[in-house]
Amino acid sequence: MGKRRRARELAIKVLFHLEFSPDDPSEAFDLVCENFEAPEPIREFSKNLVLGVCGEKTSLDKVISQSSRNWRIDRMARLDRSILRLAVFEMMFMPDIPPRVSLDEAVEIGKIYGSEDSGRYINGVLDNIYNTIIKNKLRKADPQKV
Repeated sequence: MGKRRRARELAIKVLFHLEFSPDDPSEAFDLVCENFEAPEPIREFSKNLVLGVCGEKTSLDKVISQSSRNWRIDRMARLDRSILRLAVFEMMFMPDIPPRVSLDEAVEIGKIYGSEDSGRYINGVLDNIYNTIIKNKLRKADPQKV
């Protein structure tokens, strides 16, 4: 398993922790790293993800809410919501990561850690976001890429 996948999984653990205990994200990150003995090489990328998601949470939730049919953000499973936030953050704010990579990684993490339906649900929401928001953003930035 690659470093970025492990970093994403660590970020999901921290974001999930924050669903239950709205601590300072940096302190929560350190706490989870200590308890799960997170290796140093994955910590920087993972912490950037956690802090980015926490900093953009309101805008991420708005995008997710608009793209998830019949599910309010507060009714979603906490783990699915954390995975969606992470993936949408990558898709919207990390141009060095292809959006399809973020989508695929989120689906795989959902299959591993979520419920039986998490992978399908995450895929559906992220695919909708990709097709309605991300493609338009990419098209405007560089019409040759899409």
